[in-house]
Formats: sequence, C-alpha cells, structure tokens
Amino acid sequence: MLGYAFMGKAHSNAFRKLSYITWPPPLRPRLVAIAGRNEDAVAEAARRYGFERWTASWEELVADPEIGLLDNLGPNAVHAGPTIAAAEAGKHVICEKPLGRTADESYEIWRRVASAEVKHMCAFNYRFVPAVRLARELIEAGELGELRHFRGRYLQDWGDTKDEIWRFDREVAGSGALGDLATHVIDLARYLVGEIEAVSGFVRTFIPDREVDDAVEATVEFDGGAVGTLEATRLALGRRNSFQWEINGTKGSLYFDMERLNELQVFRADDDRARGFKNVLVSEADHPFWEHWWPPGHIIGWGDTFVHELHHFLQAIADGTDVAPHGATFEDGYRAAEVSDAIVRSSESGRREELSYKSL
Repeated sequence: MLGYAFMGKAHSNAFRKLSYITWPPPLRPRLVAIAGRNEDAVAEAARRYGFERWTASWEELVADPEIGLLDNLGPNAVHAGPTIAAAEAGKHVICEKPLGRTADESYEIWRRVASAEVKHMCAFNYRFVPAVRLARELIEAGELGELRHFRGRYLQDWGDTKDEIWRFDREVAGSGALGDLATHVIDLARYLVGEIEAVSGFVRTFIPDREVDDAVEATVEFDGGAVGTLEATRLALGRRNSFQWEINGTKGSLYFDMERLNELQVFRADDDRARGFKNVLVSEADHPFWEHWWPPGHIIGWGDTFVHELHHFLQAIADGTDVAPHGATFEDGYRAAEVSDAIVRSSESGRREELSYKSL
C-alpha cells in the first residue's frame, strides 16, 4: 500500500475485514508493506493497520517479489509513476481517484497499465454502495423506462481554511473540488445513465491566492439523449459529506442521499395507490452485497463500501474475470478525467464542449 492517512485507513480496514466478513474470501490478503513520505507516520500506520513492514520508498514496494498487488492511495501527483511501475513489474494495481491530474496523464496511466496485462481498478467506491447497485439493476431492468434527467451534487464544507494541504497545491492535486468530488459525480452519472458526450460548465475559486478550484457547476448531455447537471464544492457550509443524485425516466424516478446510505427512494408512475416516492431500505437478503452482512434492517456504513470494492477486485484476480462493468477500470478513470478537462475548457471558453475519447 502506498499512502497511510484517510484512504490508507479505509482500505486497510477493508482488507482486514473482508478476510472474515466475506467468507470465504476469494483471496485472503496479506498486508506485506506500506509506504509513505513521513517515516514516523508510516511506521505508526504499519503497526496500527497490521502491515508486516514499512518503508519511505515506493520503489521498494515495486521491487518486492512478495507483493502481488499495489494499492496506490497517495496524493494525485504520485498516481502515475508508482502505478505504472508496479503494473510493469507484473503486479495488479488499484489507484485512487482521480486517476491522473489531467486527461492526458490519466490516459498514459491506462495505456501503460493495460499493456502490462494486469488487473486494474480506479477506486470509485460509491459504485459499491448497495443502494447504488440496486439502482443500476432497476435501470437495466427497464423499471425507469427511457432516462431523461440526471442531477448529482457532492457538497462538503471543509475547504474554507488557511491550512496548507496538498489538495490546494495545483502541482500535486491537479484540481480542487473538480478532481476531489465532482469526479465521483461524473463516474456515478456514467455508471448509471451512460456516456457523457457534451458539457457546459464553469469552475470557481473563492479563496484568495488558492491555486485550485473551490466549486464546479456543469450541465451535461448523455449519448442516450438524457440531460443532467453536476455540482461540487468544498465550501457548502454545514454540508459535511453530502452526495445526492436523482434520475428521472419515462416510467419512474430514483433518488439517493449518501447521508442516508442504506436507503433508495423509488417512484413508479404506474403505482396508482401511492403517488409519491417509496423509501426502500436496501438491506434485504436478495439486495446487492447483502449476503456478506446482517439480517434485514441491520444497516452497514460508509467504510463497508470499500469491503465490497476490494472483494470485487480480488474476485476478478482469483477468477480471471473482468473488473468492468461494475468495477471502475483505468479506462473509466481516464474517461472521467476527459469530462473534467472538458468542464475546465468550457469554463475558459464560455462554450459547450463536445467530448472525444481516446482508445487503446
């Protein structure tokens, strides 16, 4: 593992938990080594999370023959080098979002890793929320009919600070709320509705002397004919981790709020007895992922989405199956980056931007 802070804790917890919650696990992970820049901090993380050893050099992880998977959770500036090197050394790779700081960097990561013929996943963990997976199943079954609208917003409030952190450094982060939060909205829009073919948007920086954006707003057009809106900010005071989306079709609608993680609101136009949204608690035995957990009504938490995500990736390694379509591959990470870059271009030009995606 590269990185030991917020995401290091989340992924380490999931690797340990899936070994006994998802019984039997597809593979039983062994936590060999963890790397980070601060020797004292990474040494403490190794003890805390249960890694056998630690290092301040990611190159040691790449060179270690005992390691078969690199989980790259470092700052965005170190997504490319270690991930590509690990893949070319024959290791499977996971990389946190955004895959790269730009679409070009993301494409290069995808291209180099794909040519190494290892399994790869971009860590869009919200694909592994049970309510989100249920929404995908309902859409694929035609329950919503023809999709018309998508609205997604991801709001946090911690960005109004003078603290100097890497997420405010353009060279390290690449972007602000766009790469940190809006990329989640973009990925869920693509996962649930379809490919984005055009955007019109703008980014704004409110904090003086800050190098990256604080907020992003965009309208999007999907190749299936639906339209949508995307919003993300780190300056929505009072919103701690508020990710909400709604999809409207010709036969029904779905609504989800991350702060009510285990629920999905469903509206069916043909339900004459209840002309409103029905609140579905996604915890039944036949609901997505629930075979791993508790009796109906006993809810799970945010950290458990990583258990589902990593279980899915280990299953793909063990069985030789595809990470896609439910797991986000590096191609998905690249395509989300193309949408992000198009929003920036639209903000600069004031014009609608059509998307053009590269292939291998």
